[in-house]
Amino acid sequence: MKWTMSMPSILGIAVAGMLVICAASGSLEARGENEMKLRKLSAEESRVIIDKGTERPFSGKYVNHKKEGIYCCRQCGAGLYRSESKFESHCGWPAFDDYITGAVKMLPDVDGRRTEIVCARCNGHLGHVFYGEKFTDKGVRHCVNSVSMKFLGADEVRTGVFAGGCFWGVEFRFQGVPGVVMTRAGYTGGKTDKPEYKQVCGGDTGHIEAVEVKFDPEIVSYAKLVEFFFGIHDPELLNRQGADIGYQYRSAIFSQDESQRLVADKIIKRLRAEGVDVLTELRAATVFWPAEERHQGYMRKKEGKRINHE
Repeated sequence: MKWTMSMPSILGIAVAGMLVICAASGSLEARGENEMKLRKLSAEESRVIIDKGTERPFSGKYVNHKKEGIYCCRQCGAGLYRSESKFESHCGWPAFDDYITGAVKMLPDVDGRRTEIVCARCNGHLGHVFYGEKFTDKGVRHCVNSVSMKFLGADEVRTGVFAGGCFWGVEFRFQGVPGVVMTRAGYTGGKTDKPEYKQVCGGDTGHIEAVEVKFDPEIVSYAKLVEFFFGIHDPELLNRQGADIGYQYRSAIFSQDESQRLVADKIIKRLRAEGVDVLTELRAATVFWPAEERHQGYMRKKEGKRINHE
């Protein structure tokens, strides 16, 4: 059975707007990035995020904030900065020397001198970036308005791990889903510690190309992410997706706990009951090894255009 059948009872309804069934071909495409849900902003938030204003120095709630977690865009919820990248600059605004790959865009400021930073997903104004100040070894300072961000503590973020072919495309699709705050391409399920891309492609490590998805459960449920996953790849194929062939491209879900296993198992059984020959493996999560930096946010870097494997 080819994965071109429409499945409104499961995929068209349960994902609640994150998928669209194309009537002409019967194929199913993810459109999370086109269904962006933006929070309603207060007057002050709108002044900064939309009108590119600046909050008063030392007035923001995150200036001296030191908790572990992820700083997200207040308007769209996308993850922007990890807490480990935050440092004390004593400039009056939260400062970061790095950002989540692909999450922040740099633009020439209208003043002709500075570089503006905006959320890559919704273009909401964040602040400005400065170079060469030597506050940290990276020599970079993202000066961000607190009002442009929402902080999610480590205990508020949940994790899902999905494998559905080349991790470039899988990660790109998940990055557009409302409620997903951060993604990482990587390898999991095998026996080799700290595997490298060429090793995994060689087939001897037992690892699969996968994507670690960090999400806000108040915005998107794990069940919806599982449904979304089945809509962006062909679960009836074994050890391949499209032109990518090999063990590392097999379909799999790595559950973090028993509750996730039960959710995924229920959805798989429903799909099979509808006649879909699901070959997706359901495994307990093992160590997730992040892929090399060149693979992180790959398709965002390439503006959504797939390039030959590197």
